[in-house]
Amino acid sequence: MEKVGILVVSYGAREAAIVDVLTRSQNYNVELFIADKQRNPFNLKRARKHVVIPDLNSKDICKFAETNKTEIDFVIVGPEKPIIEGLRDLIEETLNIPVLCPKQKNAIEDSKIKQRLLFKEIAPESNPRFQIFNPKDYKSNNVVKNEVYKWLDQLSDKAVVKPDRPTAGKGVGVWGDHFTTREQLFEHFLSNFQYGSVIIEEKIDGEESSFQAFSDGQHLVPLPSVRDYKRAFNNDRGPNTGGMGSYKDINDYLPFLTSTERTNELALANKIFQKWKEKIGDNSALRGVPLYLAFMHSKKGLKILENNSRPGDPEIMNILPLLEDDFVDVCHKMLDGTLTNIKLKKAASVLTYKVPPNYGGYMTTYPHLVNKSSVNNPVDLSKANSLVEKYSDRIRVYPGSMEKRDSGIFALRSRAVAILGIGDSIEEARKISLEGAGLISGGALWNRTDIASKTHILRSISKMKFLRSNK
Repeated sequence: MEKVGILVVSYGAREAAIVDVLTRSQNYNVELFIADKQRNPFNLKRARKHVVIPDLNSKDICKFAETNKTEIDFVIVGPEKPIIEGLRDLIEETLNIPVLCPKQKNAIEDSKIKQRLLFKEIAPESNPRFQIFNPKDYKSNNVVKNEVYKWLDQLSDKAVVKPDRPTAGKGVGVWGDHFTTREQLFEHFLSNFQYGSVIIEEKIDGEESSFQAFSDGQHLVPLPSVRDYKRAFNNDRGPNTGGMGSYKDINDYLPFLTSTERTNELALANKIFQKWKEKIGDNSALRGVPLYLAFMHSKKGLKILENNSRPGDPEIMNILPLLEDDFVDVCHKMLDGTLTNIKLKKAASVLTYKVPPNYGGYMTTYPHLVNKSSVNNPVDLSKANSLVEKYSDRIRVYPGSMEKRDSGIFALRSRAVAILGIGDSIEEARKISLEGAGLISGGALWNRTDIASKTHILRSISKMKFLRSNK
């Protein structure tokens, strides 16, 4: 069996899923070199060499790659920070090791303004209305306030405020969620404006889906649509998070969408990819996952909320365990420019994230539900892992923000562990995911219990029927 050495740059559970699918290769003897944000217990067991780089800075990752360059055939980058910093450019130019992720200048998630301008040029019909506010263009806060209010007049106040880049401000704010008056909106705007440009977009009402695709830089190979749950608490309440869970139906499209709406997703994604590729003029620049699009299906048509140049977390975890193709072969085809299709098992999958009590404001909102005596206790994953035998490999347990110490495995500050159920229906996959989540103890971890519930899905189906009839 051919030996292949792979460096995986890891942040959390998403990369544990990548490590998992690589180590399940039937065609290759895979040796993993993992540059990790923490001592992830899943990765530690499977790595030939493991290094912790807490800030995942590109220079230190490159040094680790250089130390092992004779044994590394290629690199896979999961998290956005190294991609934005240009890790691929650095490693390929200095070490001549191919890297699976877009090049630095094509990591457009680094700038929300850059995204909007790109989509305005190549797919204007997909763009919400927007206006850019640059601090250099305004002499005082009163002047910019007048301009913001004029723009709000056009939007009837239904607006989304976004900093161009990650800042020390309050981040993205949405009318009706983070503010309900213009004064509150402008206060949120200023918290970001003091650090740089801000974009204000119209708020689009509809149902959201996550679209992802693998690419060899020349071809775009779409993956099934996935539904993510951003809000912290049941019934879509609470603050936005990195994603509390997600689901994929047995079909390529979601249960609240039609096959025609899935076709529209594919057409728009391909249009963006082809025109973007032509604009770049580089057949390898968009290698990896260049399009991880947040689509909004609205009565105004299909709109793009944002795009990321990396696999989704949690959405890619709904898909990787369903691959029928050997993922190492998929990676080789991406590197060779020969990836034109991917085979997946016909199955549904549901993912539930368990998170620590300080995540999403849970301890503040529901202090009576937190088992404070177990907050600092180690987390026991063994019972959830033992379900593999019961469910014939239809469950995956992927540690994320967790750290292995001498005294056990401990949850850190972010999403701690993802539990994926796989089934012949969403309901079956959901049952397995929740059973696994319920068997994880310690750390006072909690989770949403309505991910992929019939009630939530029926609500989405009903809303889409309403939107279609009111176009």
